Amino acid sequence: MAERRNMEIIEQHQTILLVMALVFGLYMTWGIGANDVANAMGTSVGSGAISIRQAIVLAAIMELCGAYLAGGKVADTISKGILNGGRFESTPELLVFGMIGALLAAGIWLMLASMRGWPVSATHAIVGAVCGAGLAALGVDAVQWGMLGEIVASWFVSPVLGGLVSLVLTLSIRRLILNRADPIGQARKWGPMYAFLVGWIVSLITVSKGLKHVDLDLGVVDGQVLSILIGLLLAVVAWLMMRRIKLDDCADRAFHYASVERLFIPQMVFTGAAMAFAHGSNDVANGIGPMAEVIQIIETRAVLAESAVTPFMLFIGGAGLVAGLATYGYKVIATLGYKITALTPTRAYCATVAASFVTVAASGLGLPVSTTHIAVGAVMGVGIVRGIGALDLRVIGGIVLSWFITVPVAALLGALIFHLLRVVFS
Repeated sequence: MAERRNMEIIEQHQTILLVMALVFGLYMTWGIGANDVANAMGTSVGSGAISIRQAIVLAAIMELCGAYLAGGKVADTISKGILNGGRFESTPELLVFGMIGALLAAGIWLMLASMRGWPVSATHAIVGAVCGAGLAALGVDAVQWGMLGEIVASWFVSPVLGGLVSLVLTLSIRRLILNRADPIGQARKWGPMYAFLVGWIVSLITVSKGLKHVDLDLGVVDGQVLSILIGLLLAVVAWLMMRRIKLDDCADRAFHYASVERLFIPQMVFTGAAMAFAHGSNDVANGIGPMAEVIQIIETRAVLAESAVTPFMLFIGGAGLVAGLATYGYKVIATLGYKITALTPTRAYCATVAASFVTVAASGLGLPVSTTHIAVGAVMGVGIVRGIGALDLRVIGGIVLSWFITVPVAALLGALIFHLLRVVFS
């Protein structure tokens, strides 16, 4: 009788529950676009390589592509990996209320943070909200603590990895270009290689992991060949763009350094696009995962093991990211681009490439890492090369504090909204 009553709740309110899932899912992805745009494009704007308007257009295209092509695996983790679905088999309506409550809770927090210009973590917000709703529904057994432990561990590991990669890239540019007798010539020589690096890595992980969710499953060899070709194409484009920039090779060395920075401006177009793609591939899951779970339960009347994520849902989530980015994104973009450390095109390149590599790799592994953590770690890695004094530790401390606040606030909101929905619909 109890299970029949549970099914009746879903059947009686299925239309409004479906609408709430879609609306709150879009609301959540809007919040992600509004807040996390700083992680995707802040370094490009902060270095002066592109304007805020150009960043919004570029990020809009690449965020949507990343969400649609490579966002499915992480969405599986958010929708299936955090809560123990088996505990909700006899009470699927509780999981529906929990996921809807988590979307609304995380969306509210992201909206408030974006209005204040705080670069908080969307991943923290949704994971905390899902856990809070799960605990409110069935207690501690509802949460898969092992999976949650892996996710939490990735939050601490990812900024370190981002910092290390950006530090290595910065040192390589110093060694190969800036500390040479002919910085301009060396920049023209090595610049296409750095562009190839961006195209190859991002393409490789995309074709090997992400395209399976749009029914394009390439083999290892085919995927590697395609990735190399994309990397080579990007290198050729970078070479052509660098040749068009006219420089005075006979000027003094200070002018040479400034000229190298000019030569890396085209690189920032590629790296900014790569980071936006990486961001879209990972963070779309934060809104689409819970939404997909609700839609699946409404359609099947059961909590199933297989993924409920479809390409159409990924497209809708990508559209939400773009809308948030274009409306409130500018309020947060200044923090990462200007306040942590002074950025030039070469420094911003290293930070952005490092962040995009780590983020896309995590997306391929299905880990919903925080792009905020990775991006901040990457910018810090660039600053550390110049010494601790190059970092604004006060700003960094405030950002880290916001990371710790987000999880408990989102969990509390998720639990409160779950109880409200349960009272209204039960």
